[in-house]
Amino acid sequence: MIQLLKIVPAFALTALLLAIVPGQGVAMVLRQSLVGGSRAAFYSVLGNASGLIVWGTLSAVGLSAIFAKSHTAFSVLKYAGVAFLVFLAIQTLWELRKEFGKFDFTGSAKTTFFSAYRLGLITNLTNVKAAVFAVAFIPQFVPKSFSLGWGIFLLAIVQATVSTTWYGFLVNMVDRASVFLARPRIRRALTAISAAGILLLAAGLLFTSPR
Repeated sequence: MIQLLKIVPAFALTALLLAIVPGQGVAMVLRQSLVGGSRAAFYSVLGNASGLIVWGTLSAVGLSAIFAKSHTAFSVLKYAGVAFLVFLAIQTLWELRKEFGKFDFTGSAKTTFFSAYRLGLITNLTNVKAAVFAVAFIPQFVPKSFSLGWGIFLLAIVQATVSTTWYGFLVNMVDRASVFLARPRIRRALTAISAAGILLLAAGLLFTSPR
């Protein structure tokens, strides 16, 4: 456990970077905040955090069994994750041709607890970036001397905590910046930042040491 605790700060910083990078989750939280208000946004943030724990649990159960038998599979998954993140970054850059980039907040928001929570949960479970992080990134942080399955699960909880904290801060800031975020130029800038951040995550994954 001591070995795992030692890597928590570095992992938390990586998880924070993932949360900060504008993407599917950020778009959902901003839209909920701007259209439905802070309470609806917080409900969706809880759903998003639940999705992270689901991904972590699935990764812990499935990968711990696979990687215990094959170190090659671990490396293959790592490079597949890098390739997909690069593809996702290119796809995000393609959205710059649109007026609002990928951050178009038109339409109604989900405001009841269940509907807003479900929106956050589904948004995360369909977020490829979250899936790649859980499957390819988190295992790289688990110390060799620690159980891979338990390590992935515990770090997923750390990620959910970091993500919830960041999104909570973001929701509190949206009311003050709603006019600023309404500008097409700002939304296109967020799209470009998203692509750059995804590429940075891909580079980080590429240079991580194998377990």
